[in-house]
Amino acid sequence: MPKNKARRRSQSNYRRAFARSRDKIWAKKTARLKLHRSFRRSYREDYVRSLRAPGLVAHAMSTLKILALNWKLFLGLIMIIVASNILFVGLMNQDTYESAQESLEASNEALGHGELGRVAKSAMMVVTTVTTGGLSNNLTEVQQVIAIFLFAVTWLVTIYLLRQLLAGNHPRLRDGLFNALAPLLSSLCVIALIFVHAIPIMLFTVLYSSAEATNFLSEPLYAFLFWALGGLLILLSCYLLPGSILALVAVTVPGIYPMTAINATTDLIQGRRTRFIIRLAFAALFLAVMWVIVMLPLTWLDLFVRDKLASPDIPVMPFIIQLMTTFSVCYITAYIYLFYRRMLDNEN
Repeated sequence: MPKNKARRRSQSNYRRAFARSRDKIWAKKTARLKLHRSFRRSYREDYVRSLRAPGLVAHAMSTLKILALNWKLFLGLIMIIVASNILFVGLMNQDTYESAQESLEASNEALGHGELGRVAKSAMMVVTTVTTGGLSNNLTEVQQVIAIFLFAVTWLVTIYLLRQLLAGNHPRLRDGLFNALAPLLSSLCVIALIFVHAIPIMLFTVLYSSAEATNFLSEPLYAFLFWALGGLLILLSCYLLPGSILALVAVTVPGIYPMTAINATTDLIQGRRTRFIIRLAFAALFLAVMWVIVMLPLTWLDLFVRDKLASPDIPVMPFIIQLMTTFSVCYITAYIYLFYRRMLDNEN
């Protein structure tokens, strides 16, 4: 009899503990926004959320302004990252740049014995550089890991400096380098999740290359089915990636774990994904214009010097390309962080 009483008492204690843990879990879940996560119909008034944010051009220019006003901080960061990249990863190969230049010279002669012009050749070189991102090296696995690590360092230090500047402080670059790297492991976990969320787009690119190689898209029915499947894969990644990208910002807050940051930013981006994707596309376009403005006269000058002077093979242009690539990472980090702050400061 005492054994039965002890057994019933233990069972009742287990039920109470299980009920408390279940209520705690459901309390956390009900506090989150869970739109479009069931087969029930979602109404527009449930997911329309206002967002007071500047326009596309104003946001892009304000990001550039805050970097320009604190150019000493961010220029020092860019130079440190560029030096680390040269030391551990390497510059764009000078032979690659020269081979692209020689191919343009051959095309110039084939088109009409110099009728293409130096300016047009410079423009074509800039377009090639922008489309490849300045990173045309065949990196090894170790170099790829180091490049991802340097990207994470640039991201974390830039956010730390911006957070201190917006708080009215006067940070030094040394403070950012030593204090901003605490959430490095959490940031790498979020980066790994971003790669997972980008798998549908990667799968689409693999399928597209295979379809082009096998002439699969020549049949209208097969082409329709392929593009329908490809559209669904792209939409899936576009739905998953905005929250995980913003989680790279949220995870920099001290004491925030990766999944906590991802859940918080997923709730924050609900109803705002389209605006965020449009802003990212505009930021990419804005950076491409900046690349053309900066690189076009430098490329023209490089072509002029190589045509008129027998200059030695000094990798000046690969260094400038690496400099612009690092600046682009700093700019896009500041752009996303300022938009994240706008969403946090919004009433809804």
